Amino acid sequence: MLPELKKTDRKLMAGVPMNPSEPLWKRAPQQDENGRALMDFMMILPSLRYKSQRFIKETIGKIEAVLASYSDVVVFADLNLKLNVLCVMMKPMEANCWELAGAINKQVPEALLVAQPRL
Repeated sequence: MLPELKKTDRKLMAGVPMNPSEPLWKRAPQQDENGRALMDFMMILPSLRYKSQRFIKETIGKIEAVLASYSDVVVFADLNLKLNVLCVMMKPMEANCWELAGAINKQVPEALLVAQPRL
């Protein structure tokens, strides 16, 4: 069972403006401020770019609210509307990244976690 969204007064900080043509691997941090490796995950939001502007804005607002409630661990987030993909870089959590991905999915049920099955 997922916890309810934490209430916080913290706002997400906007990152440094970057050229949109730069690949994600050049923009996304790989380590935290202490040099420790970050965790990451990706979610697909099928057909989001084809939805109405209102729906897109509401969806982005829901995602931002979840990310803000985890602002102590979220380091970077990128929503690519062209690809309908959300990428999140985060500090390792005591639980795991499933908790954050689950919280996003709870608010945006169409958001699907990209995962590799065990072979």
